[in-house]
Amino acid sequence: MKLLFVLDQVEAPQAANPVLGRRLAAALLAAGHEVHLLEMWDGATPLPAPPDGAVRHTLPFADEAAMEQALEGGAAGVSPLPVRLARLLRSPAAVGAAFRQFVLHAPRRVTATRAALERLDTRYHYDAVCAVCAPYRAAFALETAAVQAKKLLWQLDPYAANRTYRAPGGYAREAQLLDAMHATLITPAAVTDYAPGGPLAACQSKVFCAGFPVLTPPESAAPAAGPAGPRHCVFCGTLYKGLREPGFALDLFTALDDPGWVLDIVGPGWAAFEAGRVQAQAALGSRLHTGGPVPRAEAAALEAQAEVLLSLGNAMDNQLPSKLFGYFAAGKPVLHLAVRGDDPALPYLQKYPLALVLHAGGDVHAQAEALRAWLGTVAGRRVPFEQTAALYPDFTPAGVAAVFLRAAGGEADPL
Repeated sequence: MKLLFVLDQVEAPQAANPVLGRRLAAALLAAGHEVHLLEMWDGATPLPAPPDGAVRHTLPFADEAAMEQALEGGAAGVSPLPVRLARLLRSPAAVGAAFRQFVLHAPRRVTATRAALERLDTRYHYDAVCAVCAPYRAAFALETAAVQAKKLLWQLDPYAANRTYRAPGGYAREAQLLDAMHATLITPAAVTDYAPGGPLAACQSKVFCAGFPVLTPPESAAPAAGPAGPRHCVFCGTLYKGLREPGFALDLFTALDDPGWVLDIVGPGWAAFEAGRVQAQAALGSRLHTGGPVPRAEAAALEAQAEVLLSLGNAMDNQLPSKLFGYFAAGKPVLHLAVRGDDPALPYLQKYPLALVLHAGGDVHAQAEALRAWLGTVAGRRVPFEQTAALYPDFTPAGVAAVFLRAAGGEADPL
């Protein structure tokens, strides 16, 4: 098959979804398919190399990247609105992008991407075009694009069901979007929306359930720090107010108060949690390492040197973090901090031999002692990759590629 994937990394150059799109593209290339990538980017941050054999096309959107940065993506709990607007007005390009989006309701990321899809489809005659979401600009561009290829949507993040952001139009708008698609891939955590009685049950015939293509052999078996130095518990990723917060981890390691362990939480989003960070830093000193966005290579190096990988549970029950399965692939001990009893990650963690799950809201000192005991038993242990892949075959690139090809080919795959 001849396939085109649309990847959007305009406001989040380090986002996971484009990485997953490239991972699936590589698996399909290895299976003998022709794969093209249309990458929407900020025009400044260097793009990673495409998979070997892929044909890459690019669309820069520096104007929308400037707008998203000025308005902080509409996130709550960060800068006041007047501050954001003042920042926006300093950039004519950002003002233009905001006018097209909020006044004309025609963001360039939709209109220019739609035109590019039509142009590329006319030239290359794709069998299928797949928008990798979120963000959903690519999906809205594909929705009305005049292409002969089958239209696929890969919903790695929910649209209407994303409770941290009120999606315009809600489920009715999502159903309209799905109606324009040949097929839609969803994550296991989203299945209930399409079950009988669910808000999108009428779309069930178009839905295919797919894991995340992240279970690949670790690139390096770099050892963690030896007994003479501190060991590290590491999280590299984005923090979100109301979805993925660091407070439980900070309280837990403050209560643990072990000079042999360092807590590293690195990535964007710390501005909303500064008060808690300052308090924990005062207690832990050099045993707490925090920071803003880092290059992907630096984040990978931090995780490679970690003794324990930290998973911050989501506050929503329909968002399953792809990062968790990358942790499993590494074979290292995983500490998961759940903030809700129906955390969708729990069934997967129950199968992983080196996982400890602690739940927010309990006695933090008792939990710290449980953590201390667990750290003493798992230090230096690893799960062989072959064992992990056998536990979660649906999360290997080959497993996801098989689902994608069934969706693109029109085969039945009921939920």
